[in-house]
Amino acid sequence: MRSHIAVAALLIAALGTPVRAQERPPSNAPNTVRIQVLLSRYQGEKKLGSLPYTLSIQPDDRSRSGHATVRLGTQVPITTTVRQSGEANAPSVPTVQYRDVGTSIDCTVVSLLDGRFKVDISVEDSSVDTPPAGGSNPAHPPFRSFRTSDSLLLTDGQSAQFSTATDRVSGDVWKVDVTLTVVK
Repeated sequence: MRSHIAVAALLIAALGTPVRAQERPPSNAPNTVRIQVLLSRYQGEKKLGSLPYTLSIQPDDRSRSGHATVRLGTQVPITTTVRQSGEANAPSVPTVQYRDVGTSIDCTVVSLLDGRFKVDISVEDSSVDTPPAGGSNPAHPPFRSFRTSDSLLLTDGQSAQFSTATDRVSGDVWKVDVTLTVVK
């Protein structure tokens, strides 16, 4: 009987206590993660140029991952000719088509429980190339393109060379370096 009275007293005490909103446990998701991407091009040991990009990513509390995208470029006009009709002797009419050139970067960062970050990154760069010796029709310029994608495991402040590739036509070497920094 005493135990029933004790349980009843606990229930009454509990019911009389105001109900609080359920508190979320403190999140241990990281702060913003800054990904620096350096796209460089070399001819032998001579650096021809480099393009730096910075992406800031705020990982989601639940999935512990975040995503960022960069699209930077322009459209280049290219003149082509099209026959007015399907007949072989029909006159050709010039038309203009546009081709996108520039840089595209997609990056997903997943915060791992051991303090490392899985960085999935995809880089694409395209540009109008220098015409070969002897010239080229300016309406039909040559284009250069470079694509790479992979995953890296990085810690705060760590850098890694993400990719290195040699262009088989020009001999240029493309390098992509990635640095991860946790913004505190």
